[in-house]
Amino acid sequence: MAVESAGTPFALLPDEGEARWFLNSFIRIKSTGATTGGRLAVVEQRGPRGPASPLHVHHREAEFFYVIEGELTVWAGGELLRAPQGSLVYGPPEVPHTFAITSDEARFLVMTQPTGFEQFLEEASVPARELTLPPDGAAPADPARLAAMAAEHGIEILGPPGLPA
Repeated sequence: MAVESAGTPFALLPDEGEARWFLNSFIRIKSTGATTGGRLAVVEQRGPRGPASPLHVHHREAEFFYVIEGELTVWAGGELLRAPQGSLVYGPPEVPHTFAITSDEARFLVMTQPTGFEQFLEEASVPARELTLPPDGAAPADPARLAAMAAEHGIEILGPPGLPA
């Protein structure tokens, strides 16, 4: 059995990485399957208060959130998890989840293991024309198109953005 290379050592400065607009957030892709031998994808995300993702489930990867600034509330597997600055939230594969930014703005890392989620983000986003949150309408999301792209990457969208009641 062949062992996949773990990649080559690398470092990115704070302002390095692929800058994109995804839904209402600014994202910067920091590591990919190509850079880590398929082991870990890291995406820095910054967004405003409000729902941040549709209710969805990853069939392939585990997802971690590390809050750098601000606060998130994550709904995972029927539980509401408060995640202030410095918090880490883990979501295993096959567990439905969504999250909202509950501070005025938040900056956090989204890490997936194994990789692949970053490829979905690249397809579902647009290059950021500025290193800011996207202006209204800059990264429109057609729900049917987003669901079809997600399905191609082992992600099933189960509902709209927003925390379940």
